[in-house]
Amino acid sequence: MRRQRTAQWIVAVPMMALALATIYPMLFALNVSLKDRKGYVLDRLGVTQTFNVQNFADAWTNASMGRYFLNTIIVTVISVALLLVLASMCGYALSHLAFRGSKIAFLIILAMMMIPFQVIMVPTIKVLSSMGLIDTFAGLIIAYVAQYLPFTVYFMTSYYSGIPKEMTEAARVDGNGLFGVWWRIMVPSGKPALISMGILNALFIWNDILIALLLMQSPEKRTVMVGVSTLRGQYPDNVPTYIAGVMLTVLPIIVVYLVFQRQITAGVTAGATKG
Repeated sequence: MRRQRTAQWIVAVPMMALALATIYPMLFALNVSLKDRKGYVLDRLGVTQTFNVQNFADAWTNASMGRYFLNTIIVTVISVALLLVLASMCGYALSHLAFRGSKIAFLIILAMMMIPFQVIMVPTIKVLSSMGLIDTFAGLIIAYVAQYLPFTVYFMTSYYSGIPKEMTEAARVDGNGLFGVWWRIMVPSGKPALISMGILNALFIWNDILIALLLMQSPEKRTVMVGVSTLRGQYPDNVPTYIAGVMLTVLPIIVVYLVFQRQITAGVTAGATKG
């Protein structure tokens, strides 16, 4: 019994420390965002006494946050939809269809996962520039799909490998073509993994600043993370308003994670154990 309790504490203490290290910065930022300028200058670490919600209104209106949110939603929804469709099709092909070069293709996908965007940043910009896609939503979507597709394909391939091939063979016998098998068998069976990948990719794209900053040059086409970074220049001496803008960008991510945390955990766990 003592050994079991000791083992539980060994796991619990680091996890509590990690939770505290994660939650405290959020609470600190929320506290700062509710201060007025004078209160922040006089007492940066103390608990706010003003609860100045006007900071959020100023950050939203003066920094065009509404437009940035709309741009980000458009790019995120289209990018995630393309990622899920392409990754689901590729995962089906690599896990259930026997064709020459399938193993090599899978190894290439694994190798692409190891390449950070910073390595291919310059070639990517040159290719998109030659296609006239710089400072366009289409170019940004293509960049996001290219960046996050390898991992999504790998995950869906791993998940689909756990689905018995007898199911797809039976569907083919019933008269379904490749598309019919994918749509009627693979997509419904892979729903947990698709939900997890959709949420995770949406979080990755929403939080991105590097790719959007490089490709989107017009102020009216900025994404929310690039837009909030400009707040620091607009309010150099008003930190609470700047932090309020940061909190506005983080709030949707927190809400999405809290609502779908079970689906994320279930999908990731299933994808890790199948295949």
